[in-house]
Amino acid sequence: MIAAMLSDLAAHERRVYSQFGEDGVIERIFECIGTTNRYFVEFGASDGITLSNTANLRLNHGWSGLLMEGNPKHASDLIVQAKIDAENVEALFERHEVPPVFELLSIDIDGNDYWVWNAIQRFTPRVVVIEYNIFFGLHQSKTMAYSSDHVWDKSTYHGASLAALHKLGRSKGYSLVWTESYSPNAFFVLDSELPPEFVDPPIEQVAHWTGYDEPGDSRHRDWVSV
Repeated sequence: MIAAMLSDLAAHERRVYSQFGEDGVIERIFECIGTTNRYFVEFGASDGITLSNTANLRLNHGWSGLLMEGNPKHASDLIVQAKIDAENVEALFERHEVPPVFELLSIDIDGNDYWVWNAIQRFTPRVVVIEYNIFFGLHQSKTMAYSSDHVWDKSTYHGASLAALHKLGRSKGYSLVWTESYSPNAFFVLDSELPPEFVDPPIEQVAHWTGYDEPGDSRHRDWVSV
């Protein structure tokens, strides 16, 4: 039943606060797998409203969680100002009392996304939404080289390919269930939350951004095969 329900995520894309249809997809995923503590972590969270993947849950469904953003102009009672990297992410989780197992992790930091998710070992989100770099071919497993002081320069040098995140997700026990049709967000669900008959769909089946081979304006930059 869950597997069948997850096959119709396209029909549930709906924007409340998210960039495009992420709000509806997230609602549908948790309709399928249920909720436990209704706790989320989102970074970068901007102002906690604009293009947020968790504002709908917080404002309309009674969820709570940790919102972190590197840009100090967004620091507030709601937003924790912090530049997140692979070295500090788990310490930040501990400092802000993130539960060891929680519902949703949303990652959008325009840079070390792959490396930060990889560094989260002692905390387990049931669902991960992570932005990927659309400018790679479907089977190019590449990420930008890790740099803790990286700041996105608005070029195509950011993040990781969908294939790289798919491979990382599999190594951490997650299935890629969907990518948003109009924005570069991938949705992963922890395998233990899925029925035994669920089969991780091939990347071609869930990918929507398929028009690129490699990032043209950053071809000379330091990409790492993973």
